[in-house]
Amino acid sequence: MNHLFFRFFVLVMLAITAATFAIYFAISRLYGDPLEDIARRQAAAEVFLLEHYIDQAPADEWLVRLNKVREVSTVRYELLPLDDASAALSSAEAALLQRGGMVFRVADKAFLRRVDLAGARYIGSEADVLRAEGLPINIAQALQQEALRYAIVALALLVPIALWSRAHWRGMQALARVADDFGAGQLSARARMPASASIYPLAERMDLMADRIEQLMEAQRALLHSVSHEVRTPIARLEFGLELLRAAADDPALEPRIAAMELDLRELNALIGELLGMARLDSGQAMQRQPFELAPALRSCVAAQPDSARIALRISDDSLGQLDGDSRLLLRAVANLLANAAKYGAGQVRLSAAREGGAIVIAVEDDGPGIPVAERERVFEPFYRLDRSRDRASGGFGLGLAIARKAVALHGGAVRVEDSELGGARFLICLPA
Repeated sequence: MNHLFFRFFVLVMLAITAATFAIYFAISRLYGDPLEDIARRQAAAEVFLLEHYIDQAPADEWLVRLNKVREVSTVRYELLPLDDASAALSSAEAALLQRGGMVFRVADKAFLRRVDLAGARYIGSEADVLRAEGLPINIAQALQQEALRYAIVALALLVPIALWSRAHWRGMQALARVADDFGAGQLSARARMPASASIYPLAERMDLMADRIEQLMEAQRALLHSVSHEVRTPIARLEFGLELLRAAADDPALEPRIAAMELDLRELNALIGELLGMARLDSGQAMQRQPFELAPALRSCVAAQPDSARIALRISDDSLGQLDGDSRLLLRAVANLLANAAKYGAGQVRLSAAREGGAIVIAVEDDGPGIPVAERERVFEPFYRLDRSRDRASGGFGLGLAIARKAVALHGGAVRVEDSELGGARFLICLPA
């Protein structure tokens, strides 16, 4: 929240600062420099003294009164040639001085004005300029006042911005939690924000989207579950019919065909079992969490594999410890990876596990042809098969890796593929410790 509030507050203050400078330059261009107006107000006494005392002197007494003012004033007055004074000014200031106007030099705390336009005060006065220097001009004080106004505006904006940011941030946090829960498989998670919330339109659309996704997923699971169960009935009938056919035909020539048909039925039955397993994982009802020792569980998983003698183990009991999760689901994911490695490996399969920081990493490696980089994400898609494995002789339905990823995801982990030092693929299961 602090980050969001700070960024928004800084953005507002930068906008106010830019607007302040824009106003200053616009007023300077149209009406003159505001700092000069401040200087005129602060030097009003000296200007009044010049215009109502010195300038009101009778003919030939102008210099006398100027000298009297010099004696008692802290301001330094001096006479300069008109040409010299004009040379130090900008063209606009020089033109103003030529017309008899008063030119303020704020940085020098001074002003300049011609003594006379017609030479009536003394001989040569039309060619002289009076410069008053050391005026009581304090621009810093004026700038401090502007800074104080700016600070008051900032503080006045701070409170409503903080309140708005807090409410906005809490709404965003609630949406983030809903998104995390929904992504973790809790399809019933909703924001349910009041209409007065600042992000209510977004939350409402997110809830509507979640409703539609939940309905679609429920319909998909219901269809898959129903079809799988319904298909098992005719499969059982076909198996029974094949047994009757074998007994009635008693023909050795039909035996190979009957055996092939029974093999197809077993494959179809296994596919239905895999589909039902996928449906249970999608529903999230398959999880039965409890702490278990990871190293012995992995050893038992390896021992249950048909080619367990080919699998090299690199596991340390002391370093792994316990894991809180569903051992049956996790070991099924490991078993699927081991079966995949044994199927495509040339002869070597290796299983290793270790704690790395705050995670447990389980690696399954083989010395097979490996998986191309472009295919490493797609191999986890249901029913996706690489070109070299499309031959049904290799077995499988393209669901093993998809089931492994779902099982690991239910434990808050992830599965990825990389190259193995054995030459084939290396599947990594990363689980939070």
